[in-house]
Amino acid sequence: MSFEDAMKQLEQIVEKLGEGNLTLEESLKIFEEGMELCKFCNKKLDEAEYKVEKLVETEEGKLSIEKFEMKE
Repeated sequence: MSFEDAMKQLEQIVEKLGEGNLTLEESLKIFEEGMELCKFCNKKLDEAEYKVEKLVETEEGKLSIEKFEMKE
């Protein structure tokens, strides 16, 4: 799943919860789904931030990206 797909699903969940037409059980179920999607998106954002931080300027003024391993 891509970050963009997860964000679309989160938007749909927020919309459904905002309508107020769901039962308590349905609300809790999609809230849990939303929390999992939120964790996924946060992880993707953390990975992107780390990649940007690894972008370094060389002595010649050129930019390079260092390889990294993301810890789970």
